[in-house]
Amino acid sequence: MATPVQKVRDIRLDFFRGIAMFIILLAHTPGNLWTRWIPARWGWSDATEMFVFCSGMASAIAFGKLFQTRGLGWGSLRISFRVWQVYWAHIGLFMVILATMLAVNALGFDLRDYVGQLNLYPFLNNPEGNVIGLMTLTYVPNYFDILPMYLVILAMIPLVMALARIDVRLVALFVGAVWLAANLEIAELWQDGDITPLQLPAQLWFPEGSNARPWFFNPFGWQLAFFTGFALMIGWIPTPPVNRWLIGLAVVFVVWSFFFSSVGLRNFGWLPEWWDPVRDTLRGWRRDMGVLAHKTDFGLLRYLHMLALAYLAWVLVGPGGARLTAHDALQPVMRLIVKVGQQSLAVFVFSMLLARLLGVWLDETSTLSDSGRLVRDPWINAGVNLAGFGLIIGCAYIAGFYKSQPWKVRK
Repeated sequence: MATPVQKVRDIRLDFFRGIAMFIILLAHTPGNLWTRWIPARWGWSDATEMFVFCSGMASAIAFGKLFQTRGLGWGSLRISFRVWQVYWAHIGLFMVILATMLAVNALGFDLRDYVGQLNLYPFLNNPEGNVIGLMTLTYVPNYFDILPMYLVILAMIPLVMALARIDVRLVALFVGAVWLAANLEIAELWQDGDITPLQLPAQLWFPEGSNARPWFFNPFGWQLAFFTGFALMIGWIPTPPVNRWLIGLAVVFVVWSFFFSSVGLRNFGWLPEWWDPVRDTLRGWRRDMGVLAHKTDFGLLRYLHMLALAYLAWVLVGPGGARLTAHDALQPVMRLIVKVGQQSLAVFVFSMLLARLLGVWLDETSTLSDSGRLVRDPWINAGVNLAGFGLIIGCAYIAGFYKSQPWKVRK
């Protein structure tokens, strides 16, 4: 076993989790012009990988030492409590967003059908079955799929820690085998559209013929990203060296990935004509590599892209994140980002609701084109995003205030 994990916050971890929270808010705001430039547009991986990878590292800090010092029993009990918290966060989030979107429709905001936009009418049309599905996680709409994936991965931690007590290599074998099995099965799903054994049903209570959709985020695939971060933080994987060859390899892979991204494949008018057939060839290759980049089961290309970006980010911030604290002028901004990263669960849940309301705000301040399309004003869009950033920062500080239990008398 590795040296017991110290429960000390790492500024690098909180910084990148905070960055992920800001990106996730942008990505979940409907029609947001800034989503053209989020990481998902530049390569295989996106903010979801950042969130899951960093959550694995944070879980190693939060739970690793308890498993190592108090044993599997107490560690498993602590994990079960966290799973319980995440479960009720998911249920509460769904009900609050459903009620809010119904209220938005009822209040006369009719530029869009905000309930239909989240595909919630099937739930309302069959509440008997889908309430059972909601509570048993067999009804998981796409917008609400990250927390269920996260709680299933959390529930895997006791098994992983039990394997590590025997031999850490068993952890690598188990995590790798589960991920590989999930991705081999997605190759079958790609062809026939059936749910495979390592996929969980998302619409079990829907009518026959429409009940075969799996969870959008398959925890048995995404656990690879989580436990990679977990293993790095707990010490099962050694710290990678700062090596010019590794840096060069990571840069080459990131640049290569860019040519298959939505930005890299976009039609730019200033490019020469000979680039058009090259772009068409790249688009064909991207389609052929679909399984390797599949988001549902966390395809291999997404994993490699995540590792390359994580390594480059780790090198750039310096030992212990020294470069993050090197410039005094940037410290106020740094503190805000780090605070958001420290309260990532509370901020994430709040941002999921906030993003829908920001989308309504953007709709109401847009103009209607002759074709009936809502056209965003870039300056209003920027103002709405900055307001959203301010609100999630406020959420982080409020959550931190309550977590500090200020009502307690300090000895």
